Amino acid sequence: MGLAAVPVPASALVSDGINPALRARALAAFAAHRGQVKHADVMGIVDYAKASKLPRFHLLDLVSGKSETILVAHGKGSDPAHSGWLERFSNRSGSNASSAGAFLTAEAYVGAHGRSMRLDGLEPSNDAARARAIVVHSANYVTKDHPARHGKLGRSFGCFTVTADDLPMVMERLGAGRLLYSDKV
Repeated sequence: MGLAAVPVPASALVSDGINPALRARALAAFAAHRGQVKHADVMGIVDYAKASKLPRFHLLDLVSGKSETILVAHGKGSDPAHSGWLERFSNRSGSNASSAGAFLTAEAYVGAHGRSMRLDGLEPSNDAARARAIVVHSANYVTKDHPARHGKLGRSFGCFTVTADDLPMVMERLGAGRLLYSDKV
């Protein structure tokens, strides 16, 4: 399916800080996986081409076209030198790396990092997400003042780690049955 099949208004295609090429890939993934996506109101788009010190997790409202952008960490296996820049993706167990592609948000649970949300990878580049326990959660290495103190965020084991302040909003807006897309364009 092409972008024309995506049931979103033209306002969702306008520039608002989301890289247009990344937005196009994300919307194409949304169209390709639409049959598995229960809710078509909001989707997450993570721009791993940006440094971790910058807000790069976009919550795109597919009805209004407006987005909100927050901080998110990438995996330590994606940034072995801890430069703050994602260098590579992996879908391999034990890689501690972030994966690219479309994910379906799944059930919420309470785990080692408190309230969290499971993800199911929808593509060969991330289909091991559930087995790898790649989830959305918060941690103390992702705070609003962390970039000012350290020049970058800490790193996860491949999870989408956000601030404790942002987690409730992410869990509410991206609850089960929505698309989360990550890539580096």
